[in-house]
Amino acid sequence: MEFIIDTVDLNEIKEAVEYLPIMGVTSNPSIVKATNPENFFDHMRKIREMIGMENSLHIQVTGLDCETMVKEAKRIVKEIDDLVYIKVPVSYEGIKAIKELKNRGMNVTATAVYDLMQAYMALEAGADYIAPYVNRIGNLGSDPFELIHELSSRIEVDGYDCKILAASFKGVQQVRDALNSGSHAITAPVAVLNQIFKNPNIEKAVADFNNDWYAIYGENKGICDL
Repeated sequence: MEFIIDTVDLNEIKEAVEYLPIMGVTSNPSIVKATNPENFFDHMRKIREMIGMENSLHIQVTGLDCETMVKEAKRIVKEIDDLVYIKVPVSYEGIKAIKELKNRGMNVTATAVYDLMQAYMALEAGADYIAPYVNRIGNLGSDPFELIHELSSRIEVDGYDCKILAASFKGVQQVRDALNSGSHAITAPVAVLNQIFKNPNIEKAVADFNNDWYAIYGENKGICDL
């Protein structure tokens, strides 16, 4: 199970890496636009420094045809490092690009997946991660968790070396359902993951424990004060 954050905001990444068991960072052109870094490659290199080489960094191409996607992937790897996962939308040209990038030994994340057959194509093309869009699939009237379950079963039965990286979340319940349906990893906004700890029952339980402790040893007197 991998928790990955979907952001290029350096402050968000710094805090998330410090507090949470984060194993990577994903981005796309829309997420980049939200932060609007002056120098894209410098910004991505800073993210790599923050998360370390042991964690995954996923950067999306913008080209619409295979040739352009491959050129952009080569530039990304040259500017950052050869461990970057190149995010490629699973379009007709994208599948061709995934095959080409894998032939070149690059890491690939197949993204913009809305349909199980899209996922199967990316799987057979050699993608390392496949990213179904959970919330968007649901908004279109389909069941994203059924897709994840069936894709997970196919990966296991046929022995593919690939992980499902569920994406596009609006709430914690969607994240939970994706993981329970068989997703190996999720990528979500930091705000969504932080909602896990917004349960008022957590704060009440901690307050009750502390009040019982202080009743014995004195107000605001912690273990280190004994």
